[in-house]
Amino acid sequence: MAGKIIIYTDGAARGNPGPGGYGVVLMSGKHRKELSEGFRRTTNNRMELLAVIKGLEELKFEGSEVMVYTDSKYVADAVEKGWIFGWERKGFKKKKNPDLWKRFLKVYRKHNIKFKWIKGHADIPENERCDRLAVEASKQTLLKDDTGYTKEDPGLFK
Repeated sequence: MAGKIIIYTDGAARGNPGPGGYGVVLMSGKHRKELSEGFRRTTNNRMELLAVIKGLEELKFEGSEVMVYTDSKYVADAVEKGWIFGWERKGFKKKKNPDLWKRFLKVYRKHNIKFKWIKGHADIPENERCDRLAVEASKQTLLKDDTGYTKEDPGLFK
């Protein structure tokens, strides 16, 4: 079994909605991996949550001990205060991002995960790195469609 895994995450959107991206730094012992991806039209909260999901989906072994550091109160509080489980019981009725929350719960239940909220832009090196990854990803020229957001809010145009 692997040792404790540390995951830093961040999401960004230039406009809300607007082009966005996420950044992830995974660390365990001497191992380190960075992830990022950009989307054409999305929201900051979607990118914050997707960053966590993508980080957790990278884990090779079920039952991993994981500490997730995020500057998103939206994500940290939803899990640590147990709100997400009430949302799930109610079928995510009137909640934003149900596609991502359902995806999160699938991977969340495979591991022993704790969340720690950290202040953004507080000179925490790994959080700063995630922020740069997310912003850079949002500025790429060929951005993907965030299909969950598109389904949730298709906007005014075809």
